[in-house]
Amino acid sequence: MELVRGNPDKLTLKDLARRLGIKGDDRRELRGAVREMVEGGLLVKTSRKTYREAGTLPAVMVLRISEIDTHGDMVGSPENWRGEGDPPRMIVREGPASKKAKGHASAQLGIGSRALCKIKPTDQGYVAQVMKKLGRGGMKHLGILYQDGRGWSIKPVDKKARNEFRPINVPEGAEIDSLVEFRTSNSKRGNSYEKRAEITRIIGPANDPKAASLISLKQHGIPVGFDDEVIAEARALKLRKLDKYREDLRKLPLITIDPVDAKDFDDAVFARPDDDPKNKGGWIVWVAIADVAAFVQPGSALDVAAREKGNSVYLPDRVEPMLPMELSADLCSLRPNEDRACMAVKMRFRGDGSKVDHEFTRGIMRSHARLTYAQAQEGFDGKPGEVAETVIDTLRDIYAAYKALLKARNQRAPLAIELPERRVHVNKKGEVTKITIKERFDAHKLVEEFMVQANVAAAEALADKGVTTIVRVHEPPNHEKIQGLSDFLPAVGLKWSMGERVSTQRFNHLLKKATEEDLAETVGMAVLRTQSQAYYGPEPKGHFGLSLSHYAHFTSPIRRYADLVVHRALIRAFNLGHDGTTEEEHSRLKETSEHISNTERRAMAAERDANDRYVAAYLEGRVGAEFPARITGVAKAGLFVTLDETGADGFIPARTIGDDFYMFDEKKKALVNSNNGDIFRFGRKVTVKLVEATPITGGLIFEILTAPERGPKPKHNPRGRNQKYKNRSGKKRRR
Repeated sequence: MELVRGNPDKLTLKDLARRLGIKGDDRRELRGAVREMVEGGLLVKTSRKTYREAGTLPAVMVLRISEIDTHGDMVGSPENWRGEGDPPRMIVREGPASKKAKGHASAQLGIGSRALCKIKPTDQGYVAQVMKKLGRGGMKHLGILYQDGRGWSIKPVDKKARNEFRPINVPEGAEIDSLVEFRTSNSKRGNSYEKRAEITRIIGPANDPKAASLISLKQHGIPVGFDDEVIAEARALKLRKLDKYREDLRKLPLITIDPVDAKDFDDAVFARPDDDPKNKGGWIVWVAIADVAAFVQPGSALDVAAREKGNSVYLPDRVEPMLPMELSADLCSLRPNEDRACMAVKMRFRGDGSKVDHEFTRGIMRSHARLTYAQAQEGFDGKPGEVAETVIDTLRDIYAAYKALLKARNQRAPLAIELPERRVHVNKKGEVTKITIKERFDAHKLVEEFMVQANVAAAEALADKGVTTIVRVHEPPNHEKIQGLSDFLPAVGLKWSMGERVSTQRFNHLLKKATEEDLAETVGMAVLRTQSQAYYGPEPKGHFGLSLSHYAHFTSPIRRYADLVVHRALIRAFNLGHDGTTEEEHSRLKETSEHISNTERRAMAAERDANDRYVAAYLEGRVGAEFPARITGVAKAGLFVTLDETGADGFIPARTIGDDFYMFDEKKKALVNSNNGDIFRFGRKVTVKLVEATPITGGLIFEILTAPERGPKPKHNPRGRNQKYKNRSGKKRRR
């Protein structure tokens, strides 16, 4: 046993005999003894006929990285676990040997990565040393289980998936239309090379109306719910009392302004004229934010769960919160007429909207009213309802302060792309009842501007102290994207000079001109696609879209982990308590930034996919109907369109457009008829017919009914003359 324990997975029976000096007929006794130890559960015989002690792991395994823990270490589990119970979790370390080893091209270990690892037992558990980085391999996917003439099949829920799969296994309890988790496999059935998959879990019925959100969450790997330890920790928390670190702000008439269906209220505002004679016409603006840092301590179970999620995810029928409801909808929610812990910033502005100074404090506050955007707008317009009437003076001052801030905002000229935003309304059964365009009031813009100013103040305050924290970065568009915009604009009668400096002012001038030419949506989408994706990072590189040099997220710690990190940095920098940033947390700011940037992207993808699925279900009964739409994307494969009525996105395959061959012109962002030059261009208004709606994937297929625009006839046919082929209907088409 000692020999096997010291050489796990290395020794065959022949090796054992040689090491033990056993020869001749004595080998038969050794073979019998080893067999008894295997049957008795003391040893494990591997597929390579080597042995290891039962209850231990193989010396070498393929692991998949499943998460990054609170210390910044990678955590992995065996990719194909066949043991009892849950697969073991172990720290995965990259050493000099693994960095020199030839791994997969561009392999950089992260969540979802695979690696061949040497497994080492320690007093604290197992540690895995990377030997070789591998490809991502068979990732887990979601699909719908169904039966056809050949047996069971799996249809992936991803609309981009081109293949269906034959399951290697069908677990007990599986039914038609079950939503299953599966992993692609390289195995084959007999001589068949059809795509195969291994079902790893049955999730539930796919035809449940509420499955759309669950599919989107699972598909993008978003953690759902909280474990018992996190819930217990949240339920044990209580409101902190006033102490030397907290100011009593309960008499300050702060109010919350949120959407009508908001469940959590994490920001409150107040403004009044500045009575300082040196700042005549100026304003004092207060922004108070839920003090999540008072309850979520670094390294706690709550903190680990919040960091893993990174942010809340908002779907049509549900919210997957970053924090348990005991915090997000109760203890940290700034509900009216209830004492709440807060982090607040007091900002002074001049009459022209420029800022004089700011000051951060921790306090106990009490919201004096909970208003919806519509109610606040009624107050601004001088027609307050019953609720707004009680705080009409506060509303009047808040609105006047916003008008002052608006002057500085206009001077700053942040990017002004105004595209319609739609909301999918879902009833308790999970059925879509309607799709509406969200109204944009001054109340929305006021709250946004107050939050922007609070975020700027947080970034500036920490920068002035020389404190590194997580900031929001939005870099200017790259040259390639600007060149693409410059190439496209002449097609709609506009232009962009590549010789001038790129700025938000230039973009806004272009957008204004586009509005005058009835091209606001077309050009707005084109400008939006030139923009870089914002991200989190420890290095302040400015925010191009907002025209700001300093910007950090401070105003939503209930739903964004980045804001909680900034709160802790402020607490430590300004000596506002003992629960500020720890040294350990500060040492991994870069890693945390990368992680929450990724969780933000996956949340956006899940929200988009869930919307698509609900909209497809809403339109499923209208196959054959005609809709006004706009071409919002052009590719070699066809046209992407967005319906005016619902904002639904769908696809028109190029092979279904007329009888001629259409070529993709990248500069014009258009499909061009190779015979006569007729054209379908990006941004054009068209009429389409719905051909197919697939709720489970969110896919919509349309047929275009609008004729193409006339274009200059090509000088030659790049596809060759007199080439013919048959379309799917069997009709000959000339290329």
